[in-house]
Amino acid sequence: MADHILEVNHLKKYFKTNRGMLHAVDDITFRLERGKTLGIVGESGCGKSTTGRCILRLIEPTDGEVIFEGEDLLKLGKRQMRARCSDLQIIFQDPFSSLNPRNTVMETIAEGVRVQKKYRTPAEIEKRVLELMETVGLAERLINSYPHELDGGRRQRIGIARALAVEPKLIICDEPVSALDVSIQAQILNLLKELQRKLGLTYIFISHDLSVVNHISDEIMVMYLGQTVEKAPSAELFANPIHPYTKALLSAIPIPKVDANKERIHLKGEVTSPIDPEDECRFAKRCLYACEKCQKGCPKLKEVSPGHFVACHCFPE
Repeated sequence: MADHILEVNHLKKYFKTNRGMLHAVDDITFRLERGKTLGIVGESGCGKSTTGRCILRLIEPTDGEVIFEGEDLLKLGKRQMRARCSDLQIIFQDPFSSLNPRNTVMETIAEGVRVQKKYRTPAEIEKRVLELMETVGLAERLINSYPHELDGGRRQRIGIARALAVEPKLIICDEPVSALDVSIQAQILNLLKELQRKLGLTYIFISHDLSVVNHISDEIMVMYLGQTVEKAPSAELFANPIHPYTKALLSAIPIPKVDANKERIHLKGEVTSPIDPEDECRFAKRCLYACEKCQKGCPKLKEVSPGHFVACHCFPE
């Protein structure tokens, strides 16, 4: 039986605006197996980053459950949640703005080492920091460097080392390579996969790039306007996409061949407002296959084959 480290049930996050309630995350449910990676993809504003922050309670959810190792994190008090923070960490998108520009590499990583309280003397802390730097591929000579003296790849390695310092079990990677050059992206992705293999880490990998997510994820969840529209094992999603939005995303992946003849699906129509949305399919106004059912209720996520879930009124028509 699969060992699920995380179970998210009916997670919601609404923001109050002058025009009404903005449904940033609306009824998200999934389970994540220990030692695996769940990729969450979708266009900007779909709620994927908000989902990750709600799981960590960096943003307080409106409703739902976040069950981590059998314990609902949303029911914990501040002190209890603080004790749990060592098990859950995040790697941010921008490796420069997420680092304190006044702290050296040593000072940044040492903050997490001190939280563990395993290493008390300066010599022990420095030794542990050097071990973490070696783990993420940072040269020892950079220990007294400041963020502005380093390139984006090295800054992101500092962010990874900082997350590893508290020995977490689950790391949420919030678009950790989108601000990096392509060659550096590959290095960071390979580093994350190697760390997962060595340390048994579990990841939620958030990105707008399906090709990147496919490289690192065991399962992929596609989001649109705060909701899950499709979820499947990575290979299955790429081989047999069902939801029209997933098909459009896959068609946008560039093929590195000059003579490649790939049909691109162009989405047209108005994007549904996420503020107090009506009870209908939120993708219907842009969908090529929209039918009468789409206007009469929001489709529910249903399993169409083992492990493959889709929310679409028009399937299997």
